[in-house]
Amino acid sequence: MVDHTGFHRLPMATSGQAVGLLGGSFDPPHAGHLHISRRAIRRFRLDQVWWLVSPGNPLKDRDPAGFARRLAACRELVSHPRIRISDAEAQLGTRHTSQTLAALQPRYPGVRFVWLMGADNLASFHHWENWQAIMDNVPIGVLARPGKVVAAGSSPAASAYAKYRLPTTEAAGLAHRAAPCWCLLPGPSVDISSTGLRNRGEWVR
Repeated sequence: MVDHTGFHRLPMATSGQAVGLLGGSFDPPHAGHLHISRRAIRRFRLDQVWWLVSPGNPLKDRDPAGFARRLAACRELVSHPRIRISDAEAQLGTRHTSQTLAALQPRYPGVRFVWLMGADNLASFHHWENWQAIMDNVPIGVLARPGKVVAAGSSPAASAYAKYRLPTTEAAGLAHRAAPCWCLLPGPSVDISSTGLRNRGEWVR
């Protein structure tokens, strides 16, 4: 539902629910995003996954495709009943993940948020703004991406928080662990990327 400002309302969640947050440009969204979302729901026992479509990516020099177009593409791709598409970052006026979490958590008392990312993002996580604050404030679920699991597991962020790593056998309890806590799930992955789609001309700005 769209309110009078033109934005979609923030997703609904109730106290006690476990909600995975998957942020990114989604430029474009693809089957890999769906794969890690479905796997996160199953392995981390999440009630919902929210795709937080970013108005812009502060780690990239180039601007993504138009925000409205990326939102629409996400909504066209997703039909899973537990995956929500959200323009929360545009509504909240946040640019970095740490800011988004700081704005969302007080709005959803009792909701157990888990930050989700592909293994490729964990490999470069130490470049994110206030990355330690993210690790310290919300459990993090990391899902396999082609060829990135080893790099993720030996990354600066993984090394710095090695003692807080949750075994995969306990992944189902991640959302109910106190941060810092993170879990890296190896296993099947979908070999597709937004960069590859753009380079092949399948997503033209």
